[in-house]
Parts: sequence; C-alpha cells; structure tokens
Amino acid sequence: MKKFLLWLVGLLTAIVILLYIFDVDYLLKAVRVVYLHGKTTAYLDDYTHFDNRTVKKGTGQPWATHKNYNKVKASQRLEDTHKELGTVAYLIIKNDSIWHESYYDGYGKDSKSNSFSMAKTIVTAAMFKAIEEGKIKSLNQKVGDYFTEFSKGLASKLTVGDLSSMSTGLDWGEQYSSAFSITTRAYFGDHLEETMLKVPVIREPGKEFEYVSGATELLAMVITKATGETLSDYVAEKFWQPMGAENDALWQLDHENGIEKAYCCFASNARDFARFGKLFKHNGKWNNQQLLDSTAVATMVTPKFADSPQYGYGTWLNTYLGRKMYYLRGHLGQFVIVIPEDDIIIVRLGHTKGLQTDTDPHSNDFYVYVDEAYKMMGLLKPNEGKGNGLALTKEEAEAQGTKK
Repeated sequence: MKKFLLWLVGLLTAIVILLYIFDVDYLLKAVRVVYLHGKTTAYLDDYTHFDNRTVKKGTGQPWATHKNYNKVKASQRLEDTHKELGTVAYLIIKNDSIWHESYYDGYGKDSKSNSFSMAKTIVTAAMFKAIEEGKIKSLNQKVGDYFTEFSKGLASKLTVGDLSSMSTGLDWGEQYSSAFSITTRAYFGDHLEETMLKVPVIREPGKEFEYVSGATELLAMVITKATGETLSDYVAEKFWQPMGAENDALWQLDHENGIEKAYCCFASNARDFARFGKLFKHNGKWNNQQLLDSTAVATMVTPKFADSPQYGYGTWLNTYLGRKMYYLRGHLGQFVIVIPEDDIIIVRLGHTKGLQTDTDPHSNDFYVYVDEAYKMMGLLKPNEGKGNGLALTKEEAEAQGTKK
C-alpha cells in the first residue's frame, strides 16, 4: 500500500508538472471548480469559486408590481418545462410592472446567478456609451489603435463594430465541452489579456457572422483602455446605478485585480437583469434620463447581415407571433426577452437550456417561455404558438442526434 501511494503521488506530481510545461495548467482549476462539484460545465453559482469585481449599486428603484401580480398561475406546460430544465427564476413584466414572478430551487428575488453570455449585450451597450462620449470614435474604430498586436495584416481591418456584431474572422473555437479549447482556457485561465492578444485573425473581418466569445472579450479590453476605467466601474456608473439596481452585481475576473471575463459571468438576479430589457424597450431612456442614445439601441437590434437576421450588435433577434423580439441570451438558457409591441419583458434563469438545432438559431424553450406568457395574459389562444410539447432536454436532444 505504501508503494502504491508513493507511486500515485509521483504520478499526480508528474501530471501537474506536465500541465505547467504544456501551458494547460488552467485545467487544474477547471477540475476543481467543475468536476469536483459534480458538474460537467460552468454553472449558475460558479462565480463563488472565482475572483470577482463588484458592480456597485446606487440608490435602488424597486419595480412596480402590476395590479394583477401573480393572480394567474403558471400554465401546466410552463411549470413542466421549469421542472424539466431546472428554471430558478421566471418573470413576466408588463407595462414596466411585474405581472408574474416565480422562483425555484431555493432561489429568490435577490439570489445571484451567472449571466453567462447575456453579459455580451451589456458590453455592447458600454461600447455605444463610450462612442457617445467620444472615447471611442465610432463603430469603425480600429482595434489596432488600442492594441498593436492587431495592427498588421487582416487584423488591421478589425473594428469595434466587427467585435460587437460577431464578424471578426478570429481563429476561435467556441467549444464549451472541450478541455483544450480556447473558450475553456479563457474561462479558467488567469492570463486572459495575454491569451486574447495571441488570437490571430484568419479571415477578413466584417464579412460574415460567426459567434465567438473572444470578440466580446477583446471589445471589453478596448473599452477599458478607451475609458480608463475597469469595465465593472464603467457599467456601474453609466447603467447599473442610474437604472436603480437594488443589488450589487459581481463580474468574474481572470485573477485577483485582473480583467473581467466580459463575454460572460456577470452575476446578478432576475429583477436587476430585467432593467436592461426595460432600458432597451424605452430606446435607451430610463425614466427621464437618456442613458444610451436611441440610435445606439436601434443599431443593437438591427441585423448587420441580411443572411444572419438572428443577431444585431450584441443582441439576439427573432420575429415570432408576428412581432419583433430581441433578447439577451446566455449559456444554459438565461434570457431577458423584450417584446416592445406589447410592452412585455420576460426573464428566465435556470440550469439547463432546451433544444437548439442547425435549422433554428433560437432554442425551443425560448418559444415555450413566450407562448406561455402570452397564454397566461390572454394574448394567445391555447392552440396557438409552437405547439404544446415540452422543450427537450440535453439528453433528449443527444438521443435524437441533434445539436444543443
């Protein structure tokens, strides 16, 4: 037994040494944060295992509650989907008042959870604010003006607008389940800026849509240089505080006092996430204050490419039920859905996302959350919408051989 233990210790030591030699020591943190907690991917409360920077609140502005607040129970289809996919929060906001609110799995109105890629919309809003303030010239400002690593070859054509619209030509693999993908390195590594400055541009920027998280990370680095503030402080000053967030938020860092993992990892709660939906629904105005120019919001919710109508600038787009909708979206099914025509905001936070195929850029649980909200409010007949089936789970999707 003693020999076995010595052999085991020696083997583990050798593995750790090899991880450092081959510059993949971030895998040690991935194992500690994910697998040792019984998970297989990033999860809602993993922010507690990382360094964070506080996005400070100001004077809180509580949401109004609708006169019909929670008078209509969630439909059976909606409750079944919540159970199947592990929803932790579901809100319907009508006319800027909370009409329906449900929490599950021990979460409540002040519980923090990881935004994942909903943060990308927040970063784009910060970019447009920096343009409005003249700290970034325009959407055509070159990334190479801030980082010389992007001043030669194809990289010299890369603009902040390309970063926001996901048309970068970056050599980036958006694989969340691969231990050796650059996305995994960015998530668990502690030298994020160094990682980003080594990413090459291999296709001409500005030509086609390709969703890559590295685009938003690089955009945040530009914003930080242009404003002279941390991303967290800038977002707090320009949005979080004037929008009256009732809780501080947390933004994960690559290491203590490092840079924000800007493409994800903004930890907050459903009510405060919804404030961005309200801001965009009112074309950048909060109460009587114009926090973001209305033309910026209009640009965010307009596709850059005709053949990629599902994405604007940092924002997902959909036309459904004859209405234009746009939304913040994150890993595992985080949503803030805005439907301006009907003055509705829908927020869903949870552990699992529904099925997403190659034929529809929107996962099928998106339609469930919209359909059932409309049926509960009497705006949709029981037989209308995308049908009465549940959103498929990851396991069911894999069983059918379709993509998640």
